[in-house]
Amino acid sequence: MARIAGVDLPRNKHIRIALTYIFGIGHPRAARILAASNVDPEKVVSDLGEDEVNRIRQTIENEGSVEGDLRKDISMHIKRLIEIGSYRGYRHRRNLPVRGQRTHTNARTRKGPRKGTVANKKKASAKT
Repeated sequence: MARIAGVDLPRNKHIRIALTYIFGIGHPRAARILAASNVDPEKVVSDLGEDEVNRIRQTIENEGSVEGDLRKDISMHIKRLIEIGSYRGYRHRRNLPVRGQRTHTNARTRKGPRKGTVANKKKASAKT
């Protein structure tokens, strides 16, 4: 079992796919990491040698932040936006879409389930 950046990579997948299980590494970055560490992207994780895993680990450390450090950086950026009172921070605080999407009819994922209308509540309470 290869463990890189605190993540256990799945043993039965190609290394180019398995690296994307690490937060902050997508397909292009995984390909760049494998090219820099001279590892065949089609190799399965279980077939990797210890020296190849170490080269990949070293390349990831040199290239930039991943996993915990990246998550911490992102949360600190959001907290900063909220503290300075920017429009984006306001949208984060209210759990609304941040990047200008419409909210009149859409954005149910961000806003949550629909609230019932007030008129329906009056009718329901009048019957009882």
